[in-house]
Amino acid sequence: MAKYKRVLLKLSGDFMSGPSSFGVDPVAVDSVAEQIKRAFEYGVEIAVVIGAGNIWRGGDALARGMDRATADYMGMLGTVINAMALQDALERMGVITRAQTAIEMHQVAEPYIRRRAIRHLEKGRVVIFGAGTGNPYFTTDTAAALRAMEIDADVLLKATKVDGVYSDDPLTNPQATRFDHLSYIEALNMGVKVMDSTALSLCMDNNLPLMVFKLSPPDSLARAVLGEPIGTIVSR
Repeated sequence: MAKYKRVLLKLSGDFMSGPSSFGVDPVAVDSVAEQIKRAFEYGVEIAVVIGAGNIWRGGDALARGMDRATADYMGMLGTVINAMALQDALERMGVITRAQTAIEMHQVAEPYIRRRAIRHLEKGRVVIFGAGTGNPYFTTDTAAALRAMEIDADVLLKATKVDGVYSDDPLTNPQATRFDHLSYIEALNMGVKVMDSTALSLCMDNNLPLMVFKLSPPDSLARAVLGEPIGTIVSR
């Protein structure tokens, strides 16, 4: 039986790209969709916030002098491309899905309406939130924390390529220590790179638990919603 009734999954855009680490790779998207479907089959209500790092890196543009707000809006549009790709993959697998965007674009997705999103979840639909918060200067991590609280999610699941929060980068330091649990303050003081400080502070102020876990092997998301200790929990 699932530990959580309603979750919000935060995905990096990097999960949508293949070996080239750029663009949308159908095989990679199907792999993510299969994980969501497997977790969904436990009766969990699932919402998703997705990034756009596979399409647009705003930091690179800023380094070349681009206006910050322009770069951020371009990133928001990139998240909608990813949301559409994930929606298509899920629906081909028989999972009814709705995409909502913080920037209105009626031809491709619904506008974000909180009560409508909650109703979709109650009806057994996966909801994908695109375009971040709709505002520049806010990351998709912050959008994930915000949406999780708006829909009253039980936990924010942050999928990464490492199996939790470490004292140092485990890819470069084999002596790095993995934490099973951290308080919000500990995570903020450590400056953990898996989630930005604004998003962490938002979780802390509203007592929203955060789980950082690795999105592999293929049953990882299902194990996370079942409550297995496969990552690091950040909470009070």
